[in-house]
Amino acid sequence: MSADLHGSRALVTGAGHGIGRAIAVALAEAGADVAVHYHSSADEAAKTVSAIEALGRRAKAFKADATVTGEVDLLVEEATGFLGGLDVLVCNAGHLIGREKIADMTDDHFERVVSTNLTSTFRTVRAALPHLKESAAGRVITMSSLAAHNGGGPGSVAYAAAKAGVRGFTKGLAKELAGTGITVNSVAPGFIKGTAFHDTFTAAPAQEAMEAGIPVGRAGTPEDVAHAVVHLASPASGFLTATTVDIDGGVWPR
Repeated sequence: MSADLHGSRALVTGAGHGIGRAIAVALAEAGADVAVHYHSSADEAAKTVSAIEALGRRAKAFKADATVTGEVDLLVEEATGFLGGLDVLVCNAGHLIGREKIADMTDDHFERVVSTNLTSTFRTVRAALPHLKESAAGRVITMSSLAAHNGGGPGSVAYAAAKAGVRGFTKGLAKELAGTGITVNSVAPGFIKGTAFHDTFTAAPAQEAMEAGIPVGRAGTPEDVAHAVVHLASPASGFLTATTVDIDGGVWPR
């Protein structure tokens, strides 16, 4: 069974650039129409939309702050209105915010990181569920991280905790929805090169060291993550749920 998504309608959060853009474009390449969510990168989101339209698929950008319930609810309402329903939800929105050691960390920083990565996933799924339940084969794909397994790099305790929470949320939601036909899975990227995440928060020598330690001999790409998401979104993954797919080149075998 191929990853044929023709006729599918997908919403990808955090799709303005990087991994989110690669996911949105890959879903379109497989045949899906895509609602492109962004928070502040309007110009980049427009580029994602253009890339999808160049493939002959429908796309539109929608702005929302994923940490605000009302904005998430409106995002899902407008996106499903544009798409005519919803079959695939990819909760990619997230951010490290900044590297902070626990001794120096404020309540506000910790809560912002958790809200941006974990609570945003909850808000988006909650708003989308009524629409996914109307789909013949609903799919939810969340974004965890290698940090959920190994604690992440220096100053990323809050981020590691939030991404571990995403993994637990995914398993619990998969069990809750098991009888509805909706599958729920997560992807956990390792070192994905050339993204704003690492270019902003990881110094070049640290990036080089991370890449040198990857067993397969290279860093990951946004497309590596996107290919896994397309498979999880496709009919081929109908019996796969409550699973986290590690995309790390063998760094953290389990």
